[in-house]
Amino acid sequence: MDATHNMFCNKEDLVNPLNSMGMQVSCILVVSHFFNVILRTVGQPGPIAQILAGLVLGPMSHIKYIKETFFPPNSQNYYEVVSFFCRMNFMFLFGLEMNIHYTMSHLRLVSLVACGGALVGAVFGLSVSFYLYEELNTNISMQYFCMIIMLVVSYTSSPMVIRLAADLRFGASDVGRIAVSAALITEMTCLLLFNVIVNWKVSHHISTGIGCLLITTLVIHINKYLAIWLNGRHRNQKYLKAPELLLILFLLLSSSMIIEIWGYNSIIHCFFVGLLFPKEGKTARTFLHKLGYSIYNFILPVYFGYLGLQCDLINVFKSLDKITTASIFILLSIGSKLGGTLLVCRYLHIPTSEGIFLGFILNTRGYSDILFISDAAKQVISKTFNVLLVAVVLNTILSGIIVSFLARGEEKMFSNNHTAIEPQQMEDELRILACVYDPRQVSSILATILAIHGSRTSPSTTYLMHLIELVKKIKSNLLYHEKEDADLSDDDDYGGNDVVEINNSLDAFTTDTKILVHQKRAVSSFPSLYEDICNEAEDLQVSIILVPFHKHQRIDGKLESGKEGIRITNQKVLRHAPCSVGVIIERGLIKVPGFSQIIASENMQNVATLFFGGPDDREAIAWSLRISKCSRINLTIIRFLLASSSSHNEHIESGQSDEKEILMSLSGEETVNEIDNTFMVDFYNRYVTSGQIGYVEKFVNNGAETLESLKEIGDMYSLFIVGKGGRGNSSLTIGMSDWEECPELGSVGDVLASSDFDIHGSVLVIQQHRDAKKGLLHD
Repeated sequence: MDATHNMFCNKEDLVNPLNSMGMQVSCILVVSHFFNVILRTVGQPGPIAQILAGLVLGPMSHIKYIKETFFPPNSQNYYEVVSFFCRMNFMFLFGLEMNIHYTMSHLRLVSLVACGGALVGAVFGLSVSFYLYEELNTNISMQYFCMIIMLVVSYTSSPMVIRLAADLRFGASDVGRIAVSAALITEMTCLLLFNVIVNWKVSHHISTGIGCLLITTLVIHINKYLAIWLNGRHRNQKYLKAPELLLILFLLLSSSMIIEIWGYNSIIHCFFVGLLFPKEGKTARTFLHKLGYSIYNFILPVYFGYLGLQCDLINVFKSLDKITTASIFILLSIGSKLGGTLLVCRYLHIPTSEGIFLGFILNTRGYSDILFISDAAKQVISKTFNVLLVAVVLNTILSGIIVSFLARGEEKMFSNNHTAIEPQQMEDELRILACVYDPRQVSSILATILAIHGSRTSPSTTYLMHLIELVKKIKSNLLYHEKEDADLSDDDDYGGNDVVEINNSLDAFTTDTKILVHQKRAVSSFPSLYEDICNEAEDLQVSIILVPFHKHQRIDGKLESGKEGIRITNQKVLRHAPCSVGVIIERGLIKVPGFSQIIASENMQNVATLFFGGPDDREAIAWSLRISKCSRINLTIIRFLLASSSSHNEHIESGQSDEKEILMSLSGEETVNEIDNTFMVDFYNRYVTSGQIGYVEKFVNNGAETLESLKEIGDMYSLFIVGKGGRGNSSLTIGMSDWEECPELGSVGDVLASSDFDIHGSVLVIQQHRDAKKGLLHD
């Protein structure tokens, strides 16, 4: 009791170390926010402003009165303990957020990029370490000093790279993902080598290292079963309760402290525990929500600010020798990272502009550099620590500023090159942003996600965004505890019970299919909700946005309109989306099990893609090729042609006629665009002749006959895929738009979505992204 009292109320200290640390944190947050507001106007990211805030506050900490009052000698232990808690949490979060699938699928590329800068940095560090050893007049062995300098020059700060990628909005680009993956590989490797160097002469260091590995493995396995157990508890809650959250954090804390006590750094342990933590379910969702806010808004700003706070710039700038030493260190650090990265990028045929950008962003430094220098500083005079620390901090600021200018000047480097599906290869990753407004629409979205993830050769990444209408709060005279479902209320959350139902459906889907879906959320009024969708699609660099239709099917099979705001939002998304868009109309739930049953049933689903011609229909076929790889999908392409182009009006099916006859049918149509002919001939040769996909041709004279043909196949398929339009004044659809109800679906899509048109399958209407549309369509 007395010890606790003295910790907070020590009469001998004017300002208690715990209180002084709180004041330092407050100053860093206030000043960094001030710098951030100013520097953001010139495009500088948050971490640079936070480090500069620390640099400004740093000289004040060396004023005698302030140092004695707010930086007492006995406060060092407090800082070390707090920094331990902070880095434990944010490295766990980084591991939890990391896209391990991209790193593993591009392991050779990211490893070479990481090794290029690090190895050349080690060589440069070794060369300069002899000069620094003599210049700084150190008292430790040259061998140990050289190894520390090599680590300092080779190191890359993954927290700095991650925050720069987030602030400058290039994290979803290929260059951004290479940078983040390479930074994490470099940091983990440097920390592993540092642990080996520090503990090499310690007795039983091998057995202790094996013990750390066993502890990490044990915690990973315990978390796996603990997460499964916690995910099944309290299904009516959005997130875990605080005691459940603290249980896992306590396990992480205990294991990290054991590793630290054994003399090893716990950063690697925390990162891998987060990396291998189960990503699905309520437990991971809670950590991402609760930890993410506090770490990105409080912990990391203080972390970056304290990096600058420890520098004594005045002491360094008083001496020409120290300025020279710091300058040499900075130039060699930049030259080594830039040179090594450019060499590797040239070998990998990566553009020089991207190589330069990667070289500068991988030259950023952080906590581990201080760790390396601090360990050496235990045996070295203090001026050595300060000169190297100032060089590290100034190097990070300089590299960060250059990165921000490069990011603004080379926007094409980070632009989305896959705004449509048709130009992509089947082996390219397909990124999808699927949107839902309420739980009723989840089943059709998840069924579509399952179909698109059916092939291992065609990788896909899916984001599910819950769109929530922002409404004015209704005033109530009831107290908080008197409201219904007060336990479930959360002022930070919107969506009510819909959030719980969507989460439960998604968790069950992930458990059954092992498909990981990343969750997003947008809260806005209907007039501006489309902006959130389009901005998120642009940030995530997706190729297609999936939105649900504004109508839903009643028990009598008719389609009933929902909120008008949903329809207006969908129309705006179709106009302004930075990529292709698909509108899902769910049908077939009453008379015959619809396409949504693909999740619960192993039965084959017959899917038809209707091709009339034009870019939207080609996009529909490109999407269909992706889902045809699913083992539960039986795909048939139905092409509509004018009867005048053929001497007969019969169906030509794959396997029922000679290949030459079909190819003549495809290439001999004079009224069809030449691009469509070329596309279909290539498609037929690659997929139909091999028997992978069925192919049918239907010959019609006008829109009325097209409508009759659609009625004939209405009961044969559980899903119809069709392009929105882009066909011009096609004779195949003349007259079909005379009574159109939803023009945003196109003439064919509008017919298939009509309540008067009796079909038993769901409909997916696809619009291909075309740059020419930008600026031509208005609300």
